[in-house]
This record gives sequence, C-alpha cells and structure tokens, in this order.
Amino acid sequence: QVQLVESGGGLVQAGGSLRQSCTASGSTYNINNMGWYRQAPGKQRELVATISRSGNTYYADSVEGRFTISRDNAKNTVYLQMNSLKPEDTAVYYCNAKTLYGNYWGQGTQVTVSS
Repeated sequence: QVQLVESGGGLVQAGGSLRQSCTASGSTYNINNMGWYRQAPGKQRELVATISRSGNTYYADSVEGRFTISRDNAKNTVYLQMNSLKPEDTAVYYCNAKTLYGNYWGQGTQVTVSS
C-alpha cells in the first residue's frame, strides 16, 4: 500500500505561479512512475505530467513549457511547479503513484486561476 499526501495549490491570478508537493509513504520502494492529473468541473480527469524513478518526464501539450515536474526519491516526494497559469488550468489536481501492484491517488487539491 502507498499513501499520498498533497500540499500546495490555492488561488492565484492569471500569469502567476504555484507549487504543489506530494509525499508518499508506505511501500514506497515499489513506486515506479509518479505524476499529476487534474479534473476540471464537468470534464474527465486528464494527465498533466509524469516522471519516472530515473527522472524521465512527460508533459501534456497544454502545460508544456509552463509546468515542471520534479522528484526527490530520497524524500519520496514529487513536485509540480506551475508558472504562467491560465484560467483554464483551474481544476482539482491529483497526485498519482504507479507500482507493479496498484495505482494510487492523493486526496486532490484545488487550484483556481482568476482572470
């Protein structure tokens, strides 16, 4: 079992920045990829960014160049630095961890970008 606890998020004006963190506990040695997803009202949950244990990253086209995902394996923590935020980035953001045995989710944090 893996538990994920998120922090960060909040309310920011368009063009601003936010940083989110997600710390894993439990069977962290089983974690391969970690990432961030988001879900806006009335929409399906979508992938934002992922990072492998070795540091390989992937970004959705909509955030490429504005968001940066990073990971500290010693702290079992993944970060999402969000710059140049847009109103369309408003959503609940979920941390995700993938292992051979399961797919785990954080509780979700609200990010609201005002125009």
